[in-house]
Amino acid sequence: MEVENYSMKEVKKISVIQSVVDGIRTGKEASEVLNLSERQIWRLVKKVKEKGIEGIKHGNCKRSPKNKIPIETVNKIVELKKSHNYEDANFSHFRDLLEERENIKVSYSCLYNIMKANGIISKNKNKDRIVHRRRKRKEFEGDLVQADGTPFDWFETGKKYSIHGFVDDATGKILGLYMVEHECLLGYLEALRYMLNNFGVPKIIYPDKYSVFFPNPKQKLTIDEELEGKKTPTTQFMNIISVLGANMFPASTSQAKGRIERLWRTLQDRLITEFRINNITTPEQANEFFKKFIPKYNKQFAVEPEKKKSHFSKVPDYINLDLLLSIKLQRVIDNSGTFTIQGTKFQIINNKILPNVKVDIYINKKN
Repeated sequence: MEVENYSMKEVKKISVIQSVVDGIRTGKEASEVLNLSERQIWRLVKKVKEKGIEGIKHGNCKRSPKNKIPIETVNKIVELKKSHNYEDANFSHFRDLLEERENIKVSYSCLYNIMKANGIISKNKNKDRIVHRRRKRKEFEGDLVQADGTPFDWFETGKKYSIHGFVDDATGKILGLYMVEHECLLGYLEALRYMLNNFGVPKIIYPDKYSVFFPNPKQKLTIDEELEGKKTPTTQFMNIISVLGANMFPASTSQAKGRIERLWRTLQDRLITEFRINNITTPEQANEFFKKFIPKYNKQFAVEPEKKKSHFSKVPDYINLDLLLSIKLQRVIDNSGTFTIQGTKFQIINNKILPNVKVDIYINKKN
């Protein structure tokens, strides 16, 4: 019998079924060899008797599958992937963008096969992965929030900007993002504002030992701190967290904050493409974009916490967030009724404030 156009599996099936037709094997013996039921064996025997060995081939072998993607769509997908807008997107992100922006819905496996057939390799495919043992997630949302900032060339201009962020340990949710030129208190306060307004106050905030969060070990108490009865120096961020009723302690290594370190890798991978296709070229535009990006990211990537109850608490009504989330500076009024901030002079309009008086200046992004 001619079996040149058959697979090895089909050749085996033909041989066994033919042996049943010839009376060499019983239906039961054939079912054991082919791991099929006796009913299936006798159906195949009937097909061979009626149609010859062609009866062994699957009924759909010459039909195109109903879910086959038209060649025009395949070509469009390849063309899009090679375009400047999408060339840096990994396959998973590219699949999301195809559905979101191009109205093309394909499975990941289908997209992978299309890319592979056209010689396109995911940029993450051969990345060296640093493996660390992962700490178990917290049980409750809001139990622990990791904080960090990362400088990166987000706009592909050669200039780096820093994104400040908070991520929930239990769920992996992004709780706040804010971009400014350099890592600083203002960036963290605005990311904190987003978290407080959209999620609430966590039990613990877990940053590194950056000076925004914790004072230098050699730092001494200020006169004001001594008058307040404080035993150790503090930072403005520490004072804000204390007012909110949360706790804060430092991570000793970057690996201890693995959740947010992985977030930065994901964002560095995705935001380049997101900014490119949305024509975002400034920190101001990026911060506005984050308001839509964060809910979308959380819907796709956040996991369910082990325990359903949230440990985020509401910001107390008596707290004025605009005042609380301000950078506090102290200046001395000079004889001309002015004070200076970063080389810029400001005139005091209130004539009742006398020269040589210390004044507190509150600065935030909102006001």
